[in-house]
Amino acid sequence: MRLGMFMMPVHPPGRSLSDTLTEDTTKSVLADTLGYDELWMGEHFSATTEPFPSPLMFLAGLVPQTKNLTFGTAVINLPNHHPAIVAGEAAQFDHMSGGRFLFGVGSGGLASDFELFKIDPAARQRAFMESIDMILRIWAQDPPYDIQGEFWNVQIKKAILPELGVGFMPKPLQKPHPPIHISISSPDSATAKLAGTKGWGIISGPVAPLYAVASHWQAYSEARRQAGKTARSEDWRVSRLVIVAPSDAEAEERVYGDRASNRYYCTYMRTALATAKRLYMIKPRADMPDDECTPEAIMQECVIHGSPRTVLDKLVALRERVGPFGTLLQIGLDWGGPNEAWERDGMRLLAQDVMPKFGQHVTAQAAE
Repeated sequence: MRLGMFMMPVHPPGRSLSDTLTEDTTKSVLADTLGYDELWMGEHFSATTEPFPSPLMFLAGLVPQTKNLTFGTAVINLPNHHPAIVAGEAAQFDHMSGGRFLFGVGSGGLASDFELFKIDPAARQRAFMESIDMILRIWAQDPPYDIQGEFWNVQIKKAILPELGVGFMPKPLQKPHPPIHISISSPDSATAKLAGTKGWGIISGPVAPLYAVASHWQAYSEARRQAGKTARSEDWRVSRLVIVAPSDAEAEERVYGDRASNRYYCTYMRTALATAKRLYMIKPRADMPDDECTPEAIMQECVIHGSPRTVLDKLVALRERVGPFGTLLQIGLDWGGPNEAWERDGMRLLAQDVMPKFGQHVTAQAAE
């Protein structure tokens, strides 16, 4: 059982970019010091709440400051970029990190980014599939390159000078390429089935209701079976809001209190998805009326909180309910007000008091 941090803090929109980058760097180094195994960073070009146009640039700054972390992009939204740029930059980062790289990709989900890059939402899945295919083909061959598509073309046929290394695209350090992962949220996700067919890893989203998270594993493992393979726990990551405190009462305040970044996070996600007419993605029940899908209802469904003992019990129950995920990704929260002290404390308790015992439980269960 591995532990990761999903750096998706949803900062208040008025905070400066410098401050949030400094805060998230500090949190990342703390995660490394505490023995977290992974750090994942998302991508948005046009949202000051998650202001990371280049997750790879952010993660590259952490490489010399960390020892334990494997770095993941969650995700690079492929329709936003020319495939050759992603292929080159991802290959470079794989070398810079010494192979500590998990290549998370997706089709995007932010309407303002779609508008910025003139992406037709109805065509973004086709663009995603074309892009990942081109990236893998670039990594798998030497020039000449002549890859034609609906959205992009990749071509180097004339300007090739082998003796000078000209015309050659960089290849990743990991062979044949860094492990590919894709983030999923919707119930009965077609993306989970795609990942299973392709042999990619999956990341279940933080506010996906539990019945949806369970459906992700069912769809993924069935697609792996149909492909003649067995689904592996180590290829499934489940992201959750996990709030650990010295006591259950203190955890309650850190989740539901007016000063809690957790409350802000769930309120923000509820508002954003309702505005995008995608509230169905986070309803604890599929038949729940919109007005019942409140931030409190989302927190009750998606937040794991309590003392170390309580959180351990809840994690065991979560895995029994949804399936055998191999990595728990804790969602990072904004450090405004008392939340820095709360999250530092909670990260320490999770890493040192909860996860070793959770790992022992999973190991013992696998041996039965």
